[in-house]
Amino acid sequence: MKTLNHYIIYGTLITSSVNAQAAKTPASTIQNINTMNTEKLNNPVVKQAIDALQSGDKRAWFALFTADAGLFDDGNEMNFKSFFEKALGHERFTSIDKVEQNGLHLYGKFHSDQWGDFKTYFKFTIGIDDKISKLEIGQASY
Repeated sequence: MKTLNHYIIYGTLITSSVNAQAAKTPASTIQNINTMNTEKLNNPVVKQAIDALQSGDKRAWFALFTADAGLFDDGNEMNFKSFFEKALGHERFTSIDKVEQNGLHLYGKFHSDQWGDFKTYFKFTIGIDDKISKLEIGQASY
């Protein structure tokens, strides 16, 4: 019985600690991780791409790109498929601050589980059949 009482006490302490941590995290922070205002996105293909990125939906993301889509990260050519196989579900915009070039160029705050938080740009090139043929990404200063 003494052991059972210890487990009850430890369980209560752990639960109290977890609840206290959750109470310290503002609800707006939790919401911003999962949702983001995309009203500024006026290009429907780009909006679909950002929605797929935000939700980590690989099938929707890759369906928006041509088979030979180019990816350039800070000007360096990268393997598009392998880059986003790793990134999707682990990287996302936390805000979109600026949209230019008819909705093809985005600037905003970004979170990467690997690299942390930083400002970035995504510049989309859309070709025939409304498929994205090129994506330029990189750190931004604006």
